[in-house]
Amino acid sequence: VITSDREHNSNLVPWLQQATSGVKLQTVKSQSDNQFDLEAFEEACANAGESLRVVSLVHVGNLDGVEIPVAKAAKIAHDYDAIVHVDGAQSAPHIPIDVDELGCDLFSFSLHKMLGPTGVGALWGHEEILSQLEPICAGGGTVANATAEQYSLRPIPDRLEGGLGHYAGICGTEAALDLLGQYNMHDFSEQEVRLNRIMSEGIGHHPGVEIIGPKDASKRGGICSIMLKDLDIQNVGILMDEVGKVFVRSGLHCVNQWFDARGIEDGSLRASAYAYNTEEEARIFVDTFNEIIDGLTE
Repeated sequence: VITSDREHNSNLVPWLQQATSGVKLQTVKSQSDNQFDLEAFEEACANAGESLRVVSLVHVGNLDGVEIPVAKAAKIAHDYDAIVHVDGAQSAPHIPIDVDELGCDLFSFSLHKMLGPTGVGALWGHEEILSQLEPICAGGGTVANATAEQYSLRPIPDRLEGGLGHYAGICGTEAALDLLGQYNMHDFSEQEVRLNRIMSEGIGHHPGVEIIGPKDASKRGGICSIMLKDLDIQNVGILMDEVGKVFVRSGLHCVNQWFDARGIEDGSLRASAYAYNTEEEARIFVDTFNEIIDGLTE
């Protein structure tokens, strides 16, 4: 199994858990600006050869907003007959998604990131692949027939949906998707980049402030993830709320492996813009951040 070094723990730990079953995980290191190293990926696939079974990549990193060229990676992986899974939790809410253009075999995403309720996720995939999967929790509606000696499972999707459904969440999901369906996702993406550019350009002059990923905000979507030298990340995050009522996230963002490889213990301060945010709010972020950093470094 091949992944990147910027994966959310949800696309890292499950593969590590399969180590006892003989699964070997290899991660491909990103370039210095955190963009995907397609040459290193192709080399990793070639080295794995016939042993390569799955390529599982984050589409857009929740760490930095950087998009992986999935279509190119999928073409390489398919040359080795690997199944390609894409973690679209950070891309589905922000950019247009066409699974045929991506060339992936499986695409998963979470509804809480796209105006929907918590506790609901979705997995799209080719029928021949989904039909071979065993449910994590079997019983109830997953079973077509069972005896004391054997069982058979229902066709998809029932075979993979054990237990009572999250019906309230499903209804909320429909409402969220209906709302998003009224808008053009290209417009969402462009709006988020505009806001990110305001934020990135407004704070970059501080010594000791480093934005993770490419300097060009258009390559980081709506995410401005900031590392601070000699300042407490958690403290700055709290002050952003107390001083300007600006909500940011501080910490490792469930991308522990990326920070661990660089010896960074506190993580980063991440501002994540969405389509409902305004340019005025982006400027409030800049003013609040600058006020706090100036005050702490005097």
